Amino acid sequence: MANSLNPPDKNIEDGLIESQSTDGVSLSRWFALYGAFFLAMAVPLVLLAAGQNWNWQDWRANPTATLAAMSTAVKLLAFALYLSLACTFVPIPTGWIVASLAMQEVAIGSNIWATTLIVAAVGAAGSTLANLNDYHLFTWVLRSHRIAAVRNTRTYQASAKWFSRAPFFLLVLFNFIPIPVDLIRMLAATYRYPRLPFAAANYIGRFIRYGVIAFVTYWWNLGWVAPAALLALAIVLAVVRVGPKIVRKLHAAITNRRRSRLSDTQRQ
Repeated sequence: MANSLNPPDKNIEDGLIESQSTDGVSLSRWFALYGAFFLAMAVPLVLLAAGQNWNWQDWRANPTATLAAMSTAVKLLAFALYLSLACTFVPIPTGWIVASLAMQEVAIGSNIWATTLIVAAVGAAGSTLANLNDYHLFTWVLRSHRIAAVRNTRTYQASAKWFSRAPFFLLVLFNFIPIPVDLIRMLAATYRYPRLPFAAANYIGRFIRYGVIAFVTYWWNLGWVAPAALLALAIVLAVVRVGPKIVRKLHAAITNRRRSRLSDTQRQ
């Protein structure tokens, strides 16, 4: 009865304040760990790359031979670092670099199975770190009272009910299927799905996805066709995702300018 005497807005505000203190996520601790990982990978990468016998003219003249001549350590370090950055807030494509390391001419394994396993394992680890960056950043955003109010909407409550039925499976599935908008990670953070199973599901899904890309690239000996096709697909998906928003903004800007000019003409 006591709660019923409080205004609805007060109940919502109290709930949001409580959610900030109970989400159990330390952004400073996580990004300190991620920063340490990044430095541990970046420093040896720079040192090893500096000792490689290549220049930018070699890349332009014969990129396949240049990439093949690079050491396995340099390839894997660059691969892991790149994928660890590829998240919602840094939307860089991933499929092309997976295929690049699985080409027969530059493959990092001695055969198709070794190449597929190494590429999938290292790539999934890098992407899992990137997805955990998303998780922590989404959690930070949700600490805003205004944004966290999304939990009180019918759309979120319906989505959360759907997610709660099989959260681990859905995370694995959506990490395997390439989609232009990573709504499932936003939903997982909003739902406060535990980070350990979140990371495990992300790893499994990306392991399968990257394993399929690596296997197909190597098995069919696609060469640069695979990286180029996957990069083109990523660009198309990005245009589909961002294009309509840009068009709407341009249309609104043009409309406002026309109205402003019309208003100035009428005043004169």
